Amino acid sequence: MSTFGANPFSHLEESFTQDGNVYKYFDLPKIDNKYDALPFSIRILLESAVRNCDNFHVLESDVKSILNWTPALKQGDSDVEVSFKPARVILQDFTGVPAVVDFAAMRDAVLDLGGNPEKINPICPADLVVDHSVQVDFARTTDALAKNQSLEFERNKERFTFLKWGAQAFNNMLIVPPGSGIVHQVNLEYLARVVFETDATDGTKILYPDSVNTLSYMRQTNRSEKKIHIIREYLKATRQLRDYALQDQDPTYTESVTLDLSTVVTSVSGPKRPHDRVSVSSMFEDFKACLTSPVGFKGFAVPPDALSASGEFQWEDGKSYKLRHGSVVIAAITSCTNTSNPSVMLGAGLLAKNAVEKGLSILPYIKTSLSPGSGVVTYYLKESGVIPYLEQLGFDIVGYGCMTCIGNSGPLEENVVNAIEKNGLVCCGVLSGNRNFEGRIHPNTRANYLASPLLVIAYAIAGRVDIDFETQPLGVDGIGKSVFLRDIWPTRSQIQEVERKHVIPAMFQEVYSKIKLGSEDWQTLEVSDGKLYPWSAASTYIKRPPFFEGMTRQLPKLGSIEGARCLLFLGDSVTTDHISPAGSIARNSPAARYLAERHLTPRDFNSYGSRRGNDAVMARGTFANIRLVNKLASKTGPRTVHMPSQQDMDIFDAAERYRQEGTPLLLIVGKDYGSGSSRDWAAKGPFLLGIKAVIAESYERIHRSNLVGMGVIPLQFLPGQSADSLHLTGREMFNITLPKRDDLRPGQRIQVNADGNVFETTLRFDTEVDITYYKNGGILNYMIRKMLD
Repeated sequence: MSTFGANPFSHLEESFTQDGNVYKYFDLPKIDNKYDALPFSIRILLESAVRNCDNFHVLESDVKSILNWTPALKQGDSDVEVSFKPARVILQDFTGVPAVVDFAAMRDAVLDLGGNPEKINPICPADLVVDHSVQVDFARTTDALAKNQSLEFERNKERFTFLKWGAQAFNNMLIVPPGSGIVHQVNLEYLARVVFETDATDGTKILYPDSVNTLSYMRQTNRSEKKIHIIREYLKATRQLRDYALQDQDPTYTESVTLDLSTVVTSVSGPKRPHDRVSVSSMFEDFKACLTSPVGFKGFAVPPDALSASGEFQWEDGKSYKLRHGSVVIAAITSCTNTSNPSVMLGAGLLAKNAVEKGLSILPYIKTSLSPGSGVVTYYLKESGVIPYLEQLGFDIVGYGCMTCIGNSGPLEENVVNAIEKNGLVCCGVLSGNRNFEGRIHPNTRANYLASPLLVIAYAIAGRVDIDFETQPLGVDGIGKSVFLRDIWPTRSQIQEVERKHVIPAMFQEVYSKIKLGSEDWQTLEVSDGKLYPWSAASTYIKRPPFFEGMTRQLPKLGSIEGARCLLFLGDSVTTDHISPAGSIARNSPAARYLAERHLTPRDFNSYGSRRGNDAVMARGTFANIRLVNKLASKTGPRTVHMPSQQDMDIFDAAERYRQEGTPLLLIVGKDYGSGSSRDWAAKGPFLLGIKAVIAESYERIHRSNLVGMGVIPLQFLPGQSADSLHLTGREMFNITLPKRDDLRPGQRIQVNADGNVFETTLRFDTEVDITYYKNGGILNYMIRKMLD
């Protein structure tokens, strides 16, 4: 955070006194009369730019660009990119090491660069928080939680040791111990401040906004009245406290949207993307259409003679069951943004109660689970009395953390898998997560639907997704009467009454007063107390990263890319799940071979997500998604063709062969490359494979930035052009002509020569900061050089 004295906007400094403390802040309303017309989200951007203005990362012109925001920008009259520095950084334990965008987020760290420790004191966000996301196989038993947490510690002890060491080695770093919850919900219930308060060098305190926005929620979650009062005073002073009753406070928006609530209908999304909404009333017909549609986001291309396919298998109870297209095999109320909403969690509990009382049940082979986002959820579910009903339907509490949504449901029973695979069935997962991209949830659920916790239970009871809840019953009660979803759906008033009684501040106090303690396993976990981490060459979880190998204080030489080959030729909407999967490690994959060579059995492979602290595993896991469609390969999966030998190979093996031959690599992709969850490994992995550039029709915003952060050049086809229109095959040899170092400019035209097919692209270095990172070989090297200056 820039100091007031060194900041060109220091004249905006104001202060107030509370309980003997002086609180300073930037009085943004004084900057210009335009301020009051800005939407509140733009005000947050403006405050960050004003506070962090250093005329490098954040320019005075950035402040002016934000201040001059107008609704006309909607029409694309003036595209402007500005820097935004969040108040804090939150990282999941999945990551293992800090993400690309915030490597320098820790103060007073000691880095081992070639054996010579150097003290660094970077400017950093106010907090770095690492959340431990659970990596478990679900056990459908009453003590599933205890078993899974024990298994979690057994599998992930190395990773936990590394992170617990980091908590004592770095300042401003809080570790949320394993078994405590998921980052999204712990953030809302405990970590979020609405307004930050940090100590200045002169003994005063500096206030600035967080990016998550209400005072009533703070009271419900047991924040102190003193803190809430300070927050209110700051928000009032900077005109960020919204009173909806006062029309003169209404900002000027790009667009005003009127929503007729009578048109809102119950919906799910899927079967392959979170933004493909399907109303529940049309789910029956939509799924049928997906079966026969061509392979794509809404299609599986099931042949007409296979539409009635089914598979019979025997369960452990000795009974035979039959699967068909649309059968539900996974139903998970999973830790994600949904579980932070007491209304839907209590609603699910009440629906379960009503279902049990009507005599309804769930087929035993459906893998059901309930993984709350924090201990508070368990607390109010128990207090409200709905836990026994959830358990009776199979929704036992299995743990706290990132689970089914990230691919950690664990394996399905072998007979179920055989029935699916032998008969080519499109079976389904239904979950209350926020991502359902291909290959993410489970290898054997080709269709996955995101739904509210209530609908997760409903579809689990139905046993299939191709059902019309309005006309088709869920089952029958004890006297043979049909039971419809409407018969067990709780009313809004019932849910609100239970929430009012059982979601109280005392629960949050009870849970979060112990949040830093962790379990007995965590408390007894021994770690070294040094500033340098004792890397172990034998570890398969935590490996010293290679990103600084060969680095010098001087900037690296840059030049054009010559003789490059296309490693992958991909289509539209390639997600970060395609690029860097987080789920299970296939037994026949390069990553599996690497682990097997180190004497690990498949049971101990764990997941890519759990091994993100090991670059050797993650490089081998890059583009390892089983649903990846590479136009160079003959079939779906993580394969490509080495050129010019024409040999079909695993992607990692091909990249290694190119590396040995000294051949630089690039990717050719379609629209929205890098969409989905933001993942640093989706940029780190391609970098480690030797990819120097990506040529795409368009990029997801954060992923483009992450590529730049790793020194990978993002190029974009000119408007109206694509790989198809330019007749590219991906089998050409490519030369990319780059300007000299000092001649690089944002948005330049860059010439590409593909075996004589010459075309221009746009250089997607969008800011001078992007170019600076590229000149340094990426943000990691830039930050180290900056720290050592």
